[in-house]
Order: sequence, then structure tokens, then C-alpha cells
Amino acid sequence: PAVTSPCKILKCNSEFWAATSGSHHLGTEEVPEFCTALRAYAHCTRRTARTCRGDLAYHSAVHGIDDLMVQHNCSKDGPTSQPRLRTLPPGDSQERSDSPEICHYEKSFHKHSATPNYTHCGLFGDPHLRTFTDTFQTCKVQGAWPLIDNNYLNVQVTNTPVLPGSAATATSKLTIIFKSFQECVDQKVYQAEMDELPAAFADGSKNGGDKHGANSLKITEKVSGQHIEIQAKYIGTTIVVRQVGRYLTFAVRMPEEVVNAVEDRDSQGLYLCLRGCPLNQQIDFQTIRSAQATEGRTRRKGPSLPAPPEAFTYETATAKCREKLPVEDLYFQSCVFDLLTTGDVNFMLAAYYAFEDVKMLHSNKDKLHLYERTRDLAPGNTAPSGTPATLWVALLCLSQCWLCLL
Repeated sequence: PAVTSPCKILKCNSEFWAATSGSHHLGTEEVPEFCTALRAYAHCTRRTARTCRGDLAYHSAVHGIDDLMVQHNCSKDGPTSQPRLRTLPPGDSQERSDSPEICHYEKSFHKHSATPNYTHCGLFGDPHLRTFTDTFQTCKVQGAWPLIDNNYLNVQVTNTPVLPGSAATATSKLTIIFKSFQECVDQKVYQAEMDELPAAFADGSKNGGDKHGANSLKITEKVSGQHIEIQAKYIGTTIVVRQVGRYLTFAVRMPEEVVNAVEDRDSQGLYLCLRGCPLNQQIDFQTIRSAQATEGRTRRKGPSLPAPPEAFTYETATAKCREKLPVEDLYFQSCVFDLLTTGDVNFMLAAYYAFEDVKMLHSNKDKLHLYERTRDLAPGNTAPSGTPATLWVALLCLSQCWLCLL
């Protein structure tokens, strides 16, 4: 069965954020209402304490509540209803146009170098990974895995089975930790899981904290409960998180300098966006897809791959995927693969939105589409996608024969 965390800290965070309307600069008349919202927040965290014992976002919220109680001289005893505070006019809350230059990556970068090179990584579907080097893999990676781990941020995903006993997995939880950076931002944690895509960090804030350059880290809600965007200008990074159906997708645009900012690259360990999935976690996408196409199977067979609830044949799956993905690249093939292995039409939308994010985030527009190369050819002798290796061998033989005749 799909795993849902019993820890409801994200719900507590969202309720507090809704109650306070993101106001951080309170007038004297609003302090009692803010304290009431804080007490309600504390009460909510206590209710979920037992199930959140090992949750980083929970502990961050508890410490944040204590700090805010002290800052606003709030009593721990009193009413706990959640009045909604007035919303401040745009620009008055959290907007700081005078951030230090060091908190704007591109401005500080141009002083001593050429334009930075940006890279892209994405994870979506069953799950499919596009690395910073434009390698495309289909992986199993069940459980918790690090996507990014460098000097500035950590990203971890948790993948759970789509069906009981199935090898098909999808992302059910995502944790992003932005590390404290100079005078720009405090450490911030963002956490999302199935059916909970908050528009705020775990402590209820929407920016980088109380430092002078706090606005160089911001969360923007694009579609409520479905699409958020995080801008980390101090490291030139944009992150897009979506919920499509019940599962999450992740996409990031990051400068190469930030990607490779690690203390000890050789002993760093696994980092999926940079190194890809381990070989024993990779699925032979091409072989399975070929079997599906030639045999017309509606499902992957075997003891570890039970049948999905809805039947798709190879033909109906390809027809469905063409509705959103007319180019038969690896995003299209991923869509077909996922419909056949899960029977869930939302995986078609996941592939579609993953490609939309690539169009927005990838710096090289010539590399948006990815195609599989013919595996039979030696490295450096790549045939055009879809050209059988046997045809190239036959052409080579014919050319040799023609030279002999001459």
C-alpha cells in the first residue's frame, strides 16, 4: 500500500502560515493575535509529537515556536483559536531590495568570470532521472536517496512502491535543506510529501530568515497544492516541485560551480543528480520497452511485478502519451513505460510536466529532447537514434566490397 507519513507537521506549518498571512513585521495591536496563533501551532505540534519523533521538520518547528514565543513575549497559556491577521501590502513583508551583492550569484559572478554555466537535473515518474550531465536513467531506488549533496544544500527523496509488492516506485516525500550562507540566509528546511505540498518552509516562513539578504531565498506558490518554485538567488539556483496525481516531481537549474562545490569529491558518496543511480538500481529500459512493444504486453510479468489495476496495451499507451508528448524522445518512452507498469494516467502528466520544466530550466535549448543511442555500437561510433546496428554493419560491408571491385 502507498505509504503516508503519520507525522502531520506539514499540516501544522500550513495552518500557522495561513493564520498569520506571512506577517513578520507586526504592529502592537496584532501581537495578541499572533501569540494566539503561536499557541495553536504549539498545540498542533504536541498532538503529532509521538509520530514525528525523528522528523527534522518537526524539530525545526518546535525550536522555531519557542524562539517566536520569546521574541513576542507570548504566554504559553491562553486561547488557541486561529484568527487570521491582516495581510500587509505587497512589498512590505519580507521584500528587501537592498540585499548584499554577494547574495545575488550572477551579479557577484560577473565581477571575476564569464557567464556561469547552468546545468539541470530532474526526477519524475517511476522514477526517471535526468542527471546534471544529461544522462537519462530509469531506476528502482526504493526508500530514501540523496539527489543533491553539496556545500550549499541537500536534497533527499523517498520513493515508495506504486502497487503492493511492485518494483515500480515513485517519489512520495522530498526534503530540501538550504544551509546557512554568510549574511544572506539562515538554514531553511522545505519538506513535501504525498497530498501535502506546502508553500512555505518548515518553520512557516517564505524567505531566508532574518539576515540582510533573506529575500535571496524565496518560495512562490504557482498552483495551490500542485506546483511551487523556490528561487535561491544567492547560489543561482531554481527548484521546481510538483505534485502530479499522488506523487512528487523534482527539477532544478544550478550553476556548475555550485553542483561541484563539495569538500571531498572522491569520498562524497552517492549523489544521484551528479553520479546517477547505482548499476544494481538501474532498470534496463530499452530491453523491457522492446519486449512490451513486440509482445504487446499490457503489464510487466514476474513475481515482483504484479499487474496494474488498469490495462494499457502498448498501442493504447503510446496513443495516450502522444496526446501530451508528440516527440518520441525519452520523455515519451518514459510515459509509455509508466502507463504499462502502473496503469496510472497521472504518470503521463508527470512526464509532460517534467519536460515542461526542462524547457524552462535547461540552458541549452538544443539538448531539451533526449534519445537513446544504439547500444551495439562502440563508444564514439554513435548511430542516429532508431537506426539498427545491423544496417550500419551491412552498409560497411557493402562499402568494403565496392572498394575491392574497384
